[in-house]
Amino acid sequence: MQARIEDGHAELRIIDRRFERDVLEKLSRLEAKMDTLVGNGQPGRMTLAENRLVELERNDVRRTVIERFVNAGIAVLVSVGIALRGHWWK
Repeated sequence: MQARIEDGHAELRIIDRRFERDVLEKLSRLEAKMDTLVGNGQPGRMTLAENRLVELERNDVRRTVIERFVNAGIAVLVSVGIALRGHWWK
C-alpha cells in the first residue's frame, strides 16, 4: 500500500514538472513575441505601425485639402462658363 501511494506522488511530481516546463516554454515564447511587438530598446512593430498610420493621416489631410482646391477651381470655371455662355455665342 505504501509503495502505491509513493508511486502516485512520483507520477504527480513528473506531471507537475512537465506542466511547469510547458508553462515556462510558452511564457518565454510569449515574452519573445511581446518584445518583437513592443520593441526591446528599439522601435517595435507597434511603433512602426503607429508611425505609418500618422504618415497616412497626414497624407490624407494634405490630399483632402488639395482635392478641395481642385474642386473649387472646377466649380469656378463651370460657373464662369455658364455666366459667359451668352457672350460667347453671339
